[in-house]
Amino acid sequence: MERTTHLSPYTSHHQTTTKHHPYSDSGGTGTCPDDDKWASKLLRECAQAISDKDSGKINHLLWMLNELSSPYGDCDQKLAYYFLQALFCKATESGQRCYKTLVSVADKSHCFDSARKLILKFQEVSPWTTFGHVASNGAILEAFDGETKLHIIDISNTLCTQWPTLLEALATRTDETPSLKLTVVVTAAMVRSVMKEITQRMEKFARLMGVPFAFNVINGSNKPLGKFTKEELGVQDDEAIAVNCIGALRRVEVEERGDVIRLFRSLNPRVVTIVEEEADFTSSRSDFVKCFDECLRYYTLYFEMLDESFTPTSNERLMLERECSRSIVRVLSCDDKHNIGLGDCERREKGNQWCERLNELFSHVGFSDDVVDDVKALLKRYRTGWSLAIDQTDPNSNSNSGSGILLAWKDEPVVWASAWKP
Repeated sequence: MERTTHLSPYTSHHQTTTKHHPYSDSGGTGTCPDDDKWASKLLRECAQAISDKDSGKINHLLWMLNELSSPYGDCDQKLAYYFLQALFCKATESGQRCYKTLVSVADKSHCFDSARKLILKFQEVSPWTTFGHVASNGAILEAFDGETKLHIIDISNTLCTQWPTLLEALATRTDETPSLKLTVVVTAAMVRSVMKEITQRMEKFARLMGVPFAFNVINGSNKPLGKFTKEELGVQDDEAIAVNCIGALRRVEVEERGDVIRLFRSLNPRVVTIVEEEADFTSSRSDFVKCFDECLRYYTLYFEMLDESFTPTSNERLMLERECSRSIVRVLSCDDKHNIGLGDCERREKGNQWCERLNELFSHVGFSDDVVDDVKALLKRYRTGWSLAIDQTDPNSNSNSGSGILLAWKDEPVVWASAWKP
């Protein structure tokens, strides 16, 4: 069972007075927009005008959105504010420059204490990340049953908050306590800046649990992930290997994702666990309006979840929303042909799209009843609105549990988790 203790991303922001507008039916803490509410309507109109290159309409709608939006208002105002930034960048072809500035500002203000506080608070109020932790840990522990020399290749973005629970489980195994080598491949600059502190904490916790432990950090930003070798990852022939990917594969360039899956297969792992957010920013990347609609759909759900999970004045909520703003600018206003930097892709794919890629070299492993029960127990710790669903979208899956499990927010799938074997 996952626990929300230990490590994780960003900064705090000052508060301003909420800006009201004549079209809002809320005074500053309302719910997120439906399709017929003002923010989504204006944003879609503006996206269409940009696609049509209608400069007069673009300027008018950008002005309206600027007048009505606020990063401190209700959910409509927040969506308008962050999407306005991306639309302005798209209209003025300034996305690359804006994105680099946003990342630079975030890097300078990033430190371990704020990162840790943010992730722990997010895990406390929402199962968005802990869902994948519980599912993946369960699949990894079952795949490692009876093995004594374990090696996990971790390619994730949650700053090792997944692993204390797994270490506890290994420490309480009825047979001999196995040794664990954890190799973390870091692909994001902000994560690299806090890895020294995380290393010390992980080693200390493993000693406390009595688990023989080795912790290795590999800089994955110098070359494409798919170009790494077995030797560079420190894989030994006598080790039982697991590959764990949580929220990281979307950051791999679309054209290089096949290389990454072939790398995983070359390691001959006992299991590969994949957790990704359920959105498709890839198949529509050549169609701006279609991609915009999917981006707005996904972030509307995310902002609604934040709105109901945090208090209106929560600094952690503001930091998570600001993190979204970088992703939105990256997806909607940056040309994929201009590689900004390794690990900055942000092209999400849905579970069925990942299944198409993985099915070429792997077979799906259904989550056991015990793992599913653990996930259900986790969701009961959070407010109402969360549910678990079985992903049945992959026609090649021979498992009764489908091709994975889905975390749903108000019956809308938001996160997909799956396990695979060669």
